[in-house]
Amino acid sequence: MDNKKPVLFIFSGLAGSGKSTLAQNISKIFCAVYLRIDTIENVLIEQCKFNLQGGEGYSLAQKIIDDNLKIGNNVVSDQCNPWKTTRLEFNNVAIKNNCKYMNIEIICSDNEEHKKRIENRGHPQWEEINKWGYEQWNDERIIIDTANKTIEDSTKELFEKINRVCL
Repeated sequence: MDNKKPVLFIFSGLAGSGKSTLAQNISKIFCAVYLRIDTIENVLIEQCKFNLQGGEGYSLAQKIIDDNLKIGNNVVSDQCNPWKTTRLEFNNVAIKNNCKYMNIEIICSDNEEHKKRIENRGHPQWEEINKWGYEQWNDERIIIDTANKTIEDSTKELFEKINRVCL
């Protein structure tokens, strides 16, 4: 990987897909700042008593990512990222900073396994996740299907795909 330009790893996918665990693993491997949108939004809601209207956590994250890319840090951004608009906005943060970026979509194609993962977490509920709007991708991205795989196998697969794209 070219260490001269920082890389923005943009993780997207539904809750329970394995996205956050993979994002954390990649953050460690590539010595990247780890930024989780749920953490930002939870602080805005719980600590600041802010009533989110949609997108505020994403906007704040993009500002933090921008700051980190400017000083040369690799960044892993972990979020559901269900809309084409926000995906483009994250890409544009990297482009504006003359940095590399990689869209990574994490899925779990086995609905029963995915539902079980959600039920083991307690929140959000499976029915709630299925009501979320998740727009289909048209853009180039790395796809990792975590169904019937260990997190170690999924991390290895993702690492190999990232290295192929970066060479």
